[in-house]
Amino acid sequence: MVSQLLSRFGRQGSSTTNARQAGPAARRIGVVDGALGDSGLHMVAGLFPHAAFVPLGAEWPSTPPPGLDFIIAAVDGGSATEVEAARARILATRHIGIIVVLRQADVITTRQLIRDGAVDVLPAPVSEAALALSLERLLGVGEARPQGKRDNQVVAVIKAGGGVGATALTVQVGAILAGRRAGDVCVADLDLQFGCAGLYLDIHDAVSLTDCMAAGGEIADVPLGAALARHANGLRVLVGPREVTPLEALSSKQIDALLAGLRRDFALTLLDMPSVWTAWTNRALQLADRIVVVTALSVPHIHLLRRQLAVIAKQGLSDRPLTLVLNAVSPEQTAALSVRAAEHALGRPFDLCLPQDGAMDVAVNQGVELSSIRRGTRLEKALGQFADILHAPMRLTAES
Repeated sequence: MVSQLLSRFGRQGSSTTNARQAGPAARRIGVVDGALGDSGLHMVAGLFPHAAFVPLGAEWPSTPPPGLDFIIAAVDGGSATEVEAARARILATRHIGIIVVLRQADVITTRQLIRDGAVDVLPAPVSEAALALSLERLLGVGEARPQGKRDNQVVAVIKAGGGVGATALTVQVGAILAGRRAGDVCVADLDLQFGCAGLYLDIHDAVSLTDCMAAGGEIADVPLGAALARHANGLRVLVGPREVTPLEALSSKQIDALLAGLRRDFALTLLDMPSVWTAWTNRALQLADRIVVVTALSVPHIHLLRRQLAVIAKQGLSDRPLTLVLNAVSPEQTAALSVRAAEHALGRPFDLCLPQDGAMDVAVNQGVELSSIRRGTRLEKALGQFADILHAPMRLTAES
């Protein structure tokens, strides 16, 4: 499937793209010894013939040579001294885009370097796909963006336990947003064992998460905007595995490559996450711009939601915009447990309360949009409000 995708849609050629984008004036990229190695430097120079790569020697210079647009330097994430020195260099050279190759990479150090102004942080050893994607993005803009705006967004949707209707909500709000954004919206089903987002829109034989896993880093070369199945409403869908797949079959590096490709090709990607915490699900949440947690109105689900929120906080994700959605609320439920009591137990209000509506079950069973079953319902209006929240622009601003 991977080779077929690459053959059918064309492996993206970096040199052709950047020849068109960079124009006659070559961008100058300084490379500190050890960041890429001799073979890595040779490889990247071949990929970007219209960029000038300048060796900087064994040490990251405190005063870079004039005329550099970017510097690629290695940093040992296990050395607090080296990390602090790198942060100081980044803050002192904001006029140059710094690409950090981070050995012993961890989430906290990566976020610190990005906030200090690094234009990218790549875990060592750097793969060809990861480096090519990074440089294509950076060389395609007119100037280095230390406080770079990330226009294309990734939203992770997680569940506070099973049976809360999170997949149905993700698919339906994705369909609404696809209609608003001319088809550049994707739902990616990352539930390795019980994913069914494709079924909710009657999409079956399509590129699946398993195909992407088989591609490894090469998935970053596949134009997903053309490869993924397209619903009539314009929504693209990456369907879940066709068979139950072990959770450990997906790695953090594969998530990096997949999300890089999705972010590149879609203005908004909605990740339908499984109800588990693993290294790769945590990585997906770290890479997301917003987290949505969906729950139901019951004592067990509110208890599970509190646990999910506690894990989110422990994983250092509290700085992400967080949207709490209370789904399928019925009069019978509120008679047994009021929304106010649930909010009091959580210590914060819900951002959205969606009413129960039998039309949703009909839409799921028929694999269609809710609006095609019944228009103008309270649920459809509430889904529109949900779409408004996800459509709101989000910005990543570096801290000074």
